Amino acid sequence: MSLLHIMILLPLVFALFLPLIGKYRRKIHTGWFVLPLPLLMFTYFLSRLPEIGAGEPLIRSIPWIPSLGIHFTVYLDGLSLLFALLITGIGSLVVLYSIYYLSKIREALHLFYIYLLMFMSAMLGVVLSDNLIVLYGFWEMTSLASFLLIAFWFDRESSKYGALKSMLVTVSGGFAMLAGFVLLHLMTDSFSVREIIAVSGEIVDHHLFIPAMVLVLLGAFTKSAQFPFHFWLPDAMAAPAPVSAYLHSATMVKAGIYLVARLSPVFAGGAEWFWIVSTVGLVTLFWGAYCALKQSDLKSLLAFSTVSQLGLIMCLLGLGSAAVHLGYGEESKIYVVATTAAVFHLINHATFKGALFMVAGIVDHETGTRDIRRLGGLMTLMPITFTLGLIGTFSMAGLPPFNGFLSKEMFFTAVITITEGQMFNLQTWSLLFPIVAWIASVFTFIYSMIILLRTFTGRLQKEKLEKEPHEAPFGMLLSPAILALLAVVFGFFPNILAYTIIEPAMVAILPSLADPVNGFEVKISMFHGWNTELIMTMGVVIVGILMYATYRRWGVVHDVFPGKWSLNRVYDRTLKIMEKGSRAITDLYMTGSIRHYLIYVFVFLVGVISYLFLKLEPFKHASWDLAELAPYEVVLIIGLLAAAIAVPFAKSRIAAIILVGGIGYLVVLFFVIMGAPDLALTQMVVESISVTLFLLCFYHLPKLRKELSPPRFRLTNAIISAAVGIVFTFIALAATGQKLFEPISDYFVREAYDSAGGKNIVNVILVDFRGFDTFLEIAVLGIASYGIYGMIKLRMNRAARSESSEPTDDSNKGVTASHEIE
Repeated sequence: MSLLHIMILLPLVFALFLPLIGKYRRKIHTGWFVLPLPLLMFTYFLSRLPEIGAGEPLIRSIPWIPSLGIHFTVYLDGLSLLFALLITGIGSLVVLYSIYYLSKIREALHLFYIYLLMFMSAMLGVVLSDNLIVLYGFWEMTSLASFLLIAFWFDRESSKYGALKSMLVTVSGGFAMLAGFVLLHLMTDSFSVREIIAVSGEIVDHHLFIPAMVLVLLGAFTKSAQFPFHFWLPDAMAAPAPVSAYLHSATMVKAGIYLVARLSPVFAGGAEWFWIVSTVGLVTLFWGAYCALKQSDLKSLLAFSTVSQLGLIMCLLGLGSAAVHLGYGEESKIYVVATTAAVFHLINHATFKGALFMVAGIVDHETGTRDIRRLGGLMTLMPITFTLGLIGTFSMAGLPPFNGFLSKEMFFTAVITITEGQMFNLQTWSLLFPIVAWIASVFTFIYSMIILLRTFTGRLQKEKLEKEPHEAPFGMLLSPAILALLAVVFGFFPNILAYTIIEPAMVAILPSLADPVNGFEVKISMFHGWNTELIMTMGVVIVGILMYATYRRWGVVHDVFPGKWSLNRVYDRTLKIMEKGSRAITDLYMTGSIRHYLIYVFVFLVGVISYLFLKLEPFKHASWDLAELAPYEVVLIIGLLAAAIAVPFAKSRIAAIILVGGIGYLVVLFFVIMGAPDLALTQMVVESISVTLFLLCFYHLPKLRKELSPPRFRLTNAIISAAVGIVFTFIALAATGQKLFEPISDYFVREAYDSAGGKNIVNVILVDFRGFDTFLEIAVLGIASYGIYGMIKLRMNRAARSESSEPTDDSNKGVTASHEIE
């Protein structure tokens, strides 16, 4: 196992020991034990920068299911390294922040950090996996971990609602994505991302190419909260602030961005990819910014701003695909700036948005509210928090000298450049890109000012606050301060990222456009002269200030879309309709009668098998070469039939159980006669245990009573029983009458010893050939055992509480005496 594999699995392994740490080291915050892990992993990935920058990606593989082409292959190139650094770097800061944010007394810290490490491991698996099936497994693992993290405060309805919504939306998109992966495999006969990219030119004209692209994009759009799947993200803000800072600014919501960037070499270059990705991104950019303006909760406002910023990055990736269409050359270089801006803004967004989520958490932690209608005047009481908020909001608004200004200028360059394109019918619609981008940027400026000014300036409203406001402790300020510092440093010195991270990531996203020797040359500077982009920025600031000042006059525009038309309402109504429909369907067949359930099963079984018999005609070429029955075999058969017929006529449960056991033991004799002593032994042990357990249980039940049933009832039972018996008799005859395939038993006989090293074929099948099946069966039994144990323990606890709440004998006597006196 390579170091890359260990980096993915290490958080999961470490999480196994957290309950022990929390149990025996209660005086120390659990976060201090967790913090070294992401720091160590961040250091490891940081040390890989030189070789990745030199164009030497790391590839390590562990065979998993070779017959299906599924291997645990990890691949570290410029793109995956960028995300790995974000996952571990932001993860380290979030763990540090959580140490001061979450109480070690009131919170279940071991659970929080288990979920957080589980998510970190899953995200690393997503960005480092080369195999699409392995990537999908980690992808859904992120949905599960995020569900647990969002629902961490499970006693709150908002937490449970937000967690369920996020999981339903993202998991549904994940299923669509899996279908897209399967279609890619059908076209390329491979699940390897690198191998699919290598043959991508050969599948463009395949009839499954567009369906695969749409299904993969559905998975990406749901994960990255793109319109119209964005509605889950604001409700996910019910999670603790460290979770929001980690999942919803730098990691989980960027998984869809990663998928689009990773598969751009496969799908980019066509008009469908360009228009779908860029248009969905542009609409999301505008709609997220528009919706953010009417929010009164700080985290909800930041959630919609995240939706908008993710739309910006998605739009840039779509615009950058135009360069792939043009191919390698000077003409395509003007469109490469869009992809460069996407990668740069991906980093910038992680810094300023992570800082802002932490600032919102600090405000909530120190004042008791996130409602901006109750906040204000905190600048003098919380000057450091205000400074951090100022840097974050100014960077998000795209103001100099912060990093957000640089990537926003590059975004303006991209949308202006695309208007000059001559491909994909851009002459008709391309003008909408700069117009919508500029309007959305104005909205971004306004909501950035709302976050900063309405929280920290104006009149202090102490009477509306739940706590006496004061500055946060140093430890809580340290993480957002580091992120804010990075926003400043990357603004003044952006080429620190250009040479080390952005250029290798560009090579991974657009490999066909990279210079064979030098790759991409990225240079970012603060000032480019008085150009159109700078004029657009100045217009954003001027119009943004005017609109912020007059917001009360034009804010009624939000009433154009009433709440009943919202996607949240559509989601809620859809969920209610599905629940009612499923309940109605379930009530039709879940009658509580075992007889009805058996009728459903047997009728379905008889119907399907009868259809197959009519379709396949198994007796058409049948030839039987059956052995003669020996006299003792005839005796056994007669005994078997007699015992089976006697069971329904038994007058007591014990007699019926003994008869059923007798049938089992007669079958044991058949196994012995047929030369299968191992099966005979297994059957005898199972039969003995079953009969003993049945006798112990049925001994305590009331006596068996004969009940008279109507003829129709008995006739239905007789018809179904006869049909099942006849069908299975035909199956046995058909199986012995002809061989459509080579018997699988020959394979097991041949390979049991050579491949598995065992002489007992049955044991080898269970342990080796069906090892996963046996393992999952054991896992199911283990889970059921834990469930039974939990119910028993819960019942015992309730019994103990009820006993402790009962009045003592003395108190009872006192009550009785007082009543007697009265």
